Amino acid sequence: MGSIFSGYKVIFLYGIALAAIMLLLRWLEFRFIIMDHSFEVYIGAIALIFTSLGIWFALKLTKPKTRTIIVEKEVYITPPVDGFVPDDSTLQRIGISKREWEVLELMAKGLSNQEIATQLYLSLNTIKTHSSNLFEKLDVKRRTQAIEKAKRLGILA
Repeated sequence: MGSIFSGYKVIFLYGIALAAIMLLLRWLEFRFIIMDHSFEVYIGAIALIFTSLGIWFALKLTKPKTRTIIVEKEVYITPPVDGFVPDDSTLQRIGISKREWEVLELMAKGLSNQEIATQLYLSLNTIKTHSSNLFEKLDVKRRTQAIEKAKRLGILA
């Protein structure tokens, strides 16, 4: 085993010497860069720190603040009645016509304006006019509000 390495001893020594010289040169080069350009290295480190802080702070500020709000609302439930007859005195007091009541009843069944127009053999514009009149008379803005208020007043089942 000693005879194998004895021929290559000089090559190993040269290799180790070259590696040591290479490490020394790299160390000197690194030292030269750090010493000559220390100001730039410090400025770069400070810029990196402030950039990181800026990104973190921006994420904190722009993160949406979510909050859950629970709204309790009284719901009026009336049992379904077969052959329901609306309260005529309430209809007259509010000023809802028979045709407007039919439109309201079909709205409560979940039909669209086009479906209501088809079922009542009226134009779509006429249904829209009846709907807006209903909203105005019931003092509401949406179909669901109109249906809920009509049920409360006893003009829908």
